[in-house]
Amino acid sequence: MLAKLEELKNSLEGEFFTDLTMRTLYATDASVYRELPLAVARPKSESDIKKLITFANQHKTSIIPRTAGTSLAGQVVGKGIVVDVSFHWTKVLEINKAEKWVRVQPGVNLDELNKILEPQGLFFAPETSTSTRCMIGGMVGNNSCGSHSVIYGTTRDHTLELKTILSDGSNATFKAVTLDEFEAKVKGSSLESNIYKHIKNILSDSANAQEIRKEFPKPSIRRRNTGYAIDELLESQPFTSGKPAFNMCKLLAGSEGTLAFTTEIKLNLVDVPPKHKAVVAVHMNTIDESTRANLIALKYNPGAVELIDDIILQCTKHNIEQTKNRFFVQGDPGALLVVEFARESKEEIEKLASEMEAEMRANGYGYYFPVLHGADVNKVWSLRKAGLGLLANVPGDPKAVACIEDTAVAVEDQPGFIKEFQQILDKHNKSCVFYAHIGDGEIHLRPILDLKKEEDRQMFFTITDEVADLVKKFQGSLSGEHGDGRVRGEFVKKMIGEKNYNMIVELKHVWDPNNIFNPGKIVHTPKMNEFLRYESNQVTNQFNTVFDFSESQGILRLAEQCNGSGDCRKSHIIGGTMCPSFMATRSEKETTRARANILREFLTRSPKKNKFAHDEIYEVMDLCLSCKGCKSECPSNVDVAKMKAEFLQQYYDEKGVPFRAMMIANFAKANSIVSNFSGLSNFVMKNSLTGGIMKKVLGMSNKRPLPLLSPVTLRKWAGKNKEALQAKGSKKGKVFLFCDEYTNYNESEIGIKAIGLLTRLGYEVEIPQHLESARTYMSKGLIREAQKIARKNIDMLKDKVTKEHPMLGIEPSAILSFRDEYPALATPEQKQAAENLAKNSLLIDEFLAKEAEAGRIDANAFKKEAKQIKLHGHCHQKALSSVSYTQKILTLPSNYKVEVIPSGCCGMAGSFGYEEEHYDVSMKVGELVLFPAVRNASEETIIAAPGTSCRHQIKDGTGRSAKHPVEILFEALA
Repeated sequence: MLAKLEELKNSLEGEFFTDLTMRTLYATDASVYRELPLAVARPKSESDIKKLITFANQHKTSIIPRTAGTSLAGQVVGKGIVVDVSFHWTKVLEINKAEKWVRVQPGVNLDELNKILEPQGLFFAPETSTSTRCMIGGMVGNNSCGSHSVIYGTTRDHTLELKTILSDGSNATFKAVTLDEFEAKVKGSSLESNIYKHIKNILSDSANAQEIRKEFPKPSIRRRNTGYAIDELLESQPFTSGKPAFNMCKLLAGSEGTLAFTTEIKLNLVDVPPKHKAVVAVHMNTIDESTRANLIALKYNPGAVELIDDIILQCTKHNIEQTKNRFFVQGDPGALLVVEFARESKEEIEKLASEMEAEMRANGYGYYFPVLHGADVNKVWSLRKAGLGLLANVPGDPKAVACIEDTAVAVEDQPGFIKEFQQILDKHNKSCVFYAHIGDGEIHLRPILDLKKEEDRQMFFTITDEVADLVKKFQGSLSGEHGDGRVRGEFVKKMIGEKNYNMIVELKHVWDPNNIFNPGKIVHTPKMNEFLRYESNQVTNQFNTVFDFSESQGILRLAEQCNGSGDCRKSHIIGGTMCPSFMATRSEKETTRARANILREFLTRSPKKNKFAHDEIYEVMDLCLSCKGCKSECPSNVDVAKMKAEFLQQYYDEKGVPFRAMMIANFAKANSIVSNFSGLSNFVMKNSLTGGIMKKVLGMSNKRPLPLLSPVTLRKWAGKNKEALQAKGSKKGKVFLFCDEYTNYNESEIGIKAIGLLTRLGYEVEIPQHLESARTYMSKGLIREAQKIARKNIDMLKDKVTKEHPMLGIEPSAILSFRDEYPALATPEQKQAAENLAKNSLLIDEFLAKEAEAGRIDANAFKKEAKQIKLHGHCHQKALSSVSYTQKILTLPSNYKVEVIPSGCCGMAGSFGYEEEHYDVSMKVGELVLFPAVRNASEETIIAAPGTSCRHQIKDGTGRSAKHPVEILFEALA
């Protein structure tokens, strides 16, 4: 087979992978399933897809269509060839504003599409919680809905036309057809004609029609994805008079890629909603109360009604990003009922909110009704959308699992359904998470189970089986929007009856006689508790790590916190920092998810004594820039930068430390030696011959200049100018300045200005005795050395730095190491001291902003002239602090205007951008947002960047010199 696969690879225009690394990365999605595929393909053309289909038919294998891989039911997990269309099939082909439709390829992202459509006053309405990374092909495959299905329905309702390739390699376009066109389709001899003929035969039979109407979920339930949607086709002409024209897209939407391969999609668009939006975040005491209050909320025609339970709300307290979004939560409610209104005026919304609150209170529902407007609305939805990922960050093996999370019943049936559902949980002594689309009859119910334990693997089936019976009792749908896939496939017969099930089995066979399209989904699925991500009674391996991973119960469990939700697959167009290497390459291999997956796989399954010592892990970790975007933006709190550093140390223990890594790690030591000869050192580095030899020896790119030394170190300057460290004017207290290794040796002029700024503002400055920050050691994975330095620094600083006398830092990556890594490197005895240091170690930007907010810094200390500033924040600052502090201090001069560049990582990331093999990716990251924004700035605009790497990257990429914010403020002093 390998020879045949190689032959296939050589025939394709796109990429084809059979290596273990790529197969491992595509063995899972966002579900609980895992199965190694035969290969992974990224087709570039229709011809490629046809060759893959031909190969599958000839060699009795299968193809599994995949976009973002956010499926919750195991739809894109299988042993065939995974065909990833997210890489090449990403074009928006045509927009027709007058007729309100758009044609797209399947790999177009939902949020990106809506950004393109926004200037036209249109959007594609179904809005999933995964909208930042989900793709239209996957939405059609799953018949996705989203929070606003109350008014906009499902993807099926908006799918007008699909261009497909059928299982015999022929092309077929499906769209609404007239009765004459339908009859003409039936008369042909092609596979497409056979498909139409078969549909006509089964749906024209009155006994079949009666059985379908009897057994399928209630038509009033919009969210119904159980089995193939023959019930939808039945309610069209020619089978039911007075109904809409027949459109096979109704069947293909929700078919999970099991019937045909879609290459182009035509979608209906709707007008953007009214400009005034508000959310009423109703604080409830119980879930039961929420289901009843929901019926009242629906009377007021909201755009969405969503549920967030107390378990998710507790999780938001421990996520850096979501703690900012839960500002409106008062106390610890049993649940939040999030009711959104969109109207033409704010007053209309306020009136509706007031009336709804009055009716709810009259019925004894709810106790706090905050109404949120403007940007706060998006914060509430971000909190809600983070639910899936947040559920994974609960430490330990028991997790809220997807199996019954997609049940949908009529809204009026919800109170009774939830009551009986709770009885099932109580019977089995299990708890559950409740969240999501309560307004449309669907609550995501996730029982908490440990799928490493055999008893819970059996309970996984038992609970699903019993809940399936309950859903059937209420004539609901076991799948509302996530699909049957593997997890619910074995219950389809129960849900729609044996006769109907046999009909859809036959339908699958007519469409796909050789079973090449995504087999084992919807029909003929394996048992739901087979092919799980974890083995039965699996032991979680423990490792002797340098970092303290006890908070997550070990490094392996930290990797396992990644549930595959794919938040790391968002592009630079969507924004944020995570994940810069994916944004630049758009490759699954360069995602945070891939790095967590590869670690989990080898730390779990490797037969080696040192399970870290695998080149496959190194390969996937290689393009991680250690930006820490995942630490704050990943809802599951998967800190890949920390895991990468630990991995490298353990990997080097067996493989040896590379020369370059050793040299970069010892950057400060080298600089301490040559700083006495800074002029000579700079000449050597700037000279094309000697500098070129240095770069070649170190494996550095010849396209960048190396960082130069300052004429004098900051420590030496401070030692000779002790009077310059004394406060000027009215004294406001003493602060310690952390003399980081970058400022000390390479940019001492910034340190001098920082001291000048602080003293002119009334603060006495002391540079305490300490070692370097150890950032270079951590970035290159030499964390045993970093640990020694961290522990010494803790001892040297613990009795000096306090809340009254904080320690300030100029370089974000250095000072924030006290907040981030130091507590995990401290001895048990140092733990409390490390945590105290973490609290009182501040970016100088943070300190000045807080002092200004307290009224201790007067704007009159600065000049009145007008200046325009564009600000790029440092990655670690964004993850562990906030760019808002820098924005605030740069507006202390009353006429300074600051625009924050919506960039993620700059792409330099310490030594990363200097390294020969990483240079191109580094520059690609810079070109996403940062470089164009800087180039478009006027010459008079000041470019501000707190990070030393960022300033070098901006200079190398644009030719513009960026300034540290303290330089700008020092120069603005009156």
